[in-house]
Amino acid sequence: MAAALQQIFPIRELSAYQRNWTIRARVTLKSPIRTFKQGEGKVFHVELLDAEGGEIRASFFNQAVDLHHDKLETGKIFSFSRGTVKVANRQYNNCNHRYEITFDKDAQVLPAAEGSDIESVKFTFVDIKSMQTRQVPCRVDICGVVTAFRAPVQLQSKDGKELLKREITLVDDTATAMDVALWQKFASTEDSKFEGNPVVALKGVLVREWNGGRGGSLSDTGALVFGPNSPEASRVQQWWAQGGSVQNVTQISVSGGSGVAGALMAQAKSVNLGEMRNVAAAISDSRAEVYTCTSRLEAVQIRKKDQVQPLWYNACAEQRDGTNGRPLTCNKRVDESGFCPACGRQTKTQTKLLARCRFVDYQDSAWLTTFHEAAAVVLGVTGDEVKALDTEEGVEGQLRKRYFRQPLQLTVKARQGEYQGELRTEITCVGAKPVSHAEHGRKLLSEVLEMLAV
Repeated sequence: MAAALQQIFPIRELSAYQRNWTIRARVTLKSPIRTFKQGEGKVFHVELLDAEGGEIRASFFNQAVDLHHDKLETGKIFSFSRGTVKVANRQYNNCNHRYEITFDKDAQVLPAAEGSDIESVKFTFVDIKSMQTRQVPCRVDICGVVTAFRAPVQLQSKDGKELLKREITLVDDTATAMDVALWQKFASTEDSKFEGNPVVALKGVLVREWNGGRGGSLSDTGALVFGPNSPEASRVQQWWAQGGSVQNVTQISVSGGSGVAGALMAQAKSVNLGEMRNVAAAISDSRAEVYTCTSRLEAVQIRKKDQVQPLWYNACAEQRDGTNGRPLTCNKRVDESGFCPACGRQTKTQTKLLARCRFVDYQDSAWLTTFHEAAAVVLGVTGDEVKALDTEEGVEGQLRKRYFRQPLQLTVKARQGEYQGELRTEITCVGAKPVSHAEHGRKLLSEVLEMLAV
């Protein structure tokens, strides 16, 4: 109680020379507990914001973790005292404060009265264009318009933890766009929230090099706010409404999706379905050709020769060494008992999608085998969700909701292969994302201008 009666000290005035301070602040971010020294030590950190707008990072170690981790809820206000103030380590600290706080077993943390005098979250925005020249990896706050979003996909971490991921594309008033991967609770946000090009603010986006471009990642320790009330959000909204939606945009993220599709996008040729069929038929060697095309889902094959055609299979989820020492998931099909022929034993498994989809555009249609990540976007469901629909009627009813619903940009790979002793061209869909109407409109407009100039 004594600590609660002390005079409240402003966060912005904290330094290593201050003693016996007490701050009153809202917890705006809270990290999971991390262990170190082979499990002997543990730590978690929070970001604290006070009524004067001061923001600082605080780390709790060992016994302080046991005492305070559960009570410190994001969004709640507490008083903090008996901590040590030291110069911030910029390698891990994204707050603007020169200093940071460490707490041990002597820390005093008490609930404080709630009040609107402290904001729920504070953003320090940077524009997306500056991401091209910043030293990465770095953490930033960004504000932009959602121009595209993908369906959530389920992944598995190296330690077997189930993860949920969704990718969105953001553009701001510098006419620069970047893809950001949303994880866990943010990935599960309803599709309707992303529809209609909303303005969003993201706090704590980790920006890295990816496939020769730059992309962002927002973990569930960050913040995602729709329709933020800030000058930056108003400026971006005004830019979008007054011509930004049809302006040429520079995309700094190479990937148009994740995995294989992201790596192939840079070399893809843009074609329609009729052109794709013709150029694929002309392939004369085993080298793969990659295309992108815009089309809609017309049908999904759920029966073949009066037999139900499963849209999922169980795949091995074990990690193995890949190129450059990076771990890769096995992904080989396992039998009903979970035995993986590649690993030679029963393994952990995950449900993968594999669908035969018919796509259609203004000129032609085509049946394409559509692999897991692309299938999740096209079908709008995860492997586990399809697996749970154990009746043909249930599966068909769910899929019909996706037919002709929205245009998709497909990443298609074609190569020559051998089937029953004959050479034939194999065409598969390895990536998909909803079409950005603004980007697609600009592309069509440029094609019209080229035709008029001839």
